[in-house]
Amino acid sequence: MQDQNAVEIENLVKKFGTFVAVDNVSLDVRRGEIFGFLGPNGAGKSTTIRVLCGLLRPTSGRAMVGGFDVYTQAEDVRQTIGYMSQRFSLYDDLRVGENIDFFSGVYGVPNGQREKRKREILHMAGLEEREQMLTGLLPGGWKQRLALGCAIVHEPPILFLDEPTSGVDPIARRNFWDLIYDLSLRGQTVFVTTHYMDEAEYCHRLALMYRGRIIAEGTPDQLRGTAASMEDVFVSLIEQEERKAS
Repeated sequence: MQDQNAVEIENLVKKFGTFVAVDNVSLDVRRGEIFGFLGPNGAGKSTTIRVLCGLLRPTSGRAMVGGFDVYTQAEDVRQTIGYMSQRFSLYDDLRVGENIDFFSGVYGVPNGQREKRKREILHMAGLEEREQMLTGLLPGGWKQRLALGCAIVHEPPILFLDEPTSGVDPIARRNFWDLIYDLSLRGQTVFVTTHYMDEAEYCHRLALMYRGRIIAEGTPDQLRGTAASMEDVFVSLIEQEERKAS
């Protein structure tokens, strides 16, 4: 793996029976980069993320995450990354602080560092005053921040966010992206999937995915070109793919 790359994918394929969910995908994600995976529901984004997180075995191809092979070193991959899904994966019947304590244990944060990390996570998420609140009572935007904090409590160098802003209001989404920028500035690599066109503008680079294939890749400016918006770009590219397939 090249030193500057946190993720390398080459000809990755994932099939479920005869259905091809990920179709010959290749891309690199650089260290410290915010890389966006943009596409409609069912495009194959989440499946690709789960393969990269070591949660699904690839059918064929090669994928390296943090220097580890996702096929032969899936456990090493899982110890290297943070992962946050759109469902947040929190325990609603635990208090805010208890969720952080739980994930500190899951991710193997040393006992002597757990209280310090909890204070840092509470501060980052703006939840110092809500530490004793039941997580299930948190508004969606606050729950989202807590889920991010739990995903990075072990300070992973690579963070995967699978549609993390789904279902929250625009202000909460903007605040969440401020946190992502802060993580990137600290050197963490962030790989995020989304179907919100405006979020593409926040990424350093992005790939547009449709029907399991990457149909375009580059910076937001490179992809947008003369189009009025990222949505125009995506619609145009889908139309081109449909014409090729017909």
